[in-house]
Amino acid sequence: MSDIKKVVLAYSGGLDTSVILKWLEETYDCEVVTFTADIGQGEEIEPARAKAAAMGVSEIYIEDLTEEFARDYVFPMFRANTIYEGEYLLGTSIARPLISKRLVEIARETGADAIAHGATGKGNDQVRFELGAYALNPDIRIIAPWREWELGSRETLLAYADQHGIPVEHKQGKKSPYSMDANLLHISYEGGILEDPWAEPEDDMWLWTVSPENAPNEPTYIELGFEHGDVVAVNGESMSPARVMEVLNKLGGANGIGRTDIVENRYVGMKSRGCYETPAGTILLKAHRAMESLTLDREAAHLKDEFMPRYASLVYNGYWWSPERRLLQQMIDASQAQVNGEVRLKLYKGNVILVGRKSATDSLFDERIATFEEDEGAYNQKDAEGFIKLNALRMRIASRRNK
Repeated sequence: MSDIKKVVLAYSGGLDTSVILKWLEETYDCEVVTFTADIGQGEEIEPARAKAAAMGVSEIYIEDLTEEFARDYVFPMFRANTIYEGEYLLGTSIARPLISKRLVEIARETGADAIAHGATGKGNDQVRFELGAYALNPDIRIIAPWREWELGSRETLLAYADQHGIPVEHKQGKKSPYSMDANLLHISYEGGILEDPWAEPEDDMWLWTVSPENAPNEPTYIELGFEHGDVVAVNGESMSPARVMEVLNKLGGANGIGRTDIVENRYVGMKSRGCYETPAGTILLKAHRAMESLTLDREAAHLKDEFMPRYASLVYNGYWWSPERRLLQQMIDASQAQVNGEVRLKLYKGNVILVGRKSATDSLFDERIATFEEDEGAYNQKDAEGFIKLNALRMRIASRRNK
């Protein structure tokens, strides 16, 4: 790739990407464009502009993508009730398609020859970034420094920064023991003592949630309004997707909701232990399934459940922009047309407890049929005898044969 003259770098302003910026300039003798995205990580991103400018970058992209992230990525995923390997709500995974999309778009806008990212050669993110980029631009060229250079540790990165005069804040201070990733949906923790699957996470590790033991002794009740499978209101107040996530993160975090400790199977083949805080996602999943239980046909709901593990794997492994994920999304979205109504929840000491659901227009719950009292002929119980015998017929035939 000796003909590369300009590269768009996914840039945070931290140690890794600051070193990558300089390394790209030295190794490829190219101009670097930086792209920094706010997807709700809760940190000020404007300082990245000053850092990039101090390193001589002339084209600097700083963008607030929180609404797009919630509306076009998080909410569509939750319409599918997506959960990976029974526990992981895919907070890191779902952010990568959006970042890939903007990297490719900025490369086109600036006439760049390639894009670059700071994902390591051991993890899933390299796969997610690159599969997404190739799906959106099959001719894009991608530089992954961690797969090319000889800098294999924080110490070597710091030495490189010293050698090249790269300013690194707090580089002499105590390093966080965890590798963390945050966005509007979650915050993750890996490394440090978590590399021992037997070790219990330290309580001061968690940043978003109080421990369930220290959560309020009184429950918090909330009501979520749904339209077409998406939450559009909290406690009667209309909200945008990003605002819904912000409010639910705050309410859930205050009640100790959303902590998970997982050993997951990475796409590259290894097992990895990570801890996650996903307050809003935990609430959304519970509420959405409750809304569907009232408004979605039985077989449609069961079909969605059958497809969900495949959908989750596609998101986890980086295939958001694949034809099969898009086809699944069309089916999922079509199923949500009548998922409308309200769900009432009780948040209490780490638990999301369903206490009510209703739909004025789309409920399939018929009290006249479901009642244990007199149903006034709405349901003929004698019909069940023939229904049972017909469904038992094949088993009765097989039983006679086996005797």
